[in-house]
Amino acid sequence: MHQYLFFIGDFPIRSYGVILSLSIILATGVGYFFAKADGRGYEKYLVDIGLVGGFFGLLGARLWDVFFFDWDYYNNHLTEILNVWQGGMAIQGGIIGGVFAGGFYARSKNLDVIHLADLLAPAIILGQALGRCANLLNGDAFGAPTGSNFGILYPETTLAFRTYGAQPLFPAEVWECQLDIVIFALLLIFRTTNYFRGQCFCLYIMLYSAARFFLENFRGDYPDLAFGILKSAQLTSIIYFFIAFAAFIYFKLKGGKLES
Repeated sequence: MHQYLFFIGDFPIRSYGVILSLSIILATGVGYFFAKADGRGYEKYLVDIGLVGGFFGLLGARLWDVFFFDWDYYNNHLTEILNVWQGGMAIQGGIIGGVFAGGFYARSKNLDVIHLADLLAPAIILGQALGRCANLLNGDAFGAPTGSNFGILYPETTLAFRTYGAQPLFPAEVWECQLDIVIFALLLIFRTTNYFRGQCFCLYIMLYSAARFFLENFRGDYPDLAFGILKSAQLTSIIYFFIAFAAFIYFKLKGGKLES
């Protein structure tokens, strides 16, 4: 586990930033492949969509974490809000920021936004999987102590070590990466069926929300419970899941165009 790849003078080149950038680039590349195979000519817009969606996805992920999870700290450390290398990127905020920004751009180009969302859903979850590799290298989005010899031991320079010391922690970010890849495969399988437009993207939201709800039981970076019941990310996952489920049913009952 290496937080720093090398230094240019005193400036560190961090594994987190490199892998996160690669996740956006590779997800955009996979999206380009899907769009080109689709045959509607949407691929010529994919680089711009990737840049816009990636930028606002990162911004949304950071601001979501700052305001919903760590405001007690950043309220007194405003100059550190953009210090993403300290950890603190909430993927649920990233989904909102990236999807809405990409959707607005696509709408401005008169693209079928719902069809495009279906098309790109597998690419988005693949990008999320690669992003969790960045979390692992950075030592954030870590798990809770396992209470046994099983688990990941993080270096002293990481937030995980500063939080729990030399205790084995659940590999929560590794498990999420693996589940994201499973979701990627399930979405590809679903796309081989005759489904109604909009349903593939809804399925992506439902599957990821269910996985995230489950994995929050092993996370150790945000132990506090919202309303004394569930973690904030679990509450958000429930909301996301039921909105996506309602939309999934709506698209079917609406009887719109079948995708294949």
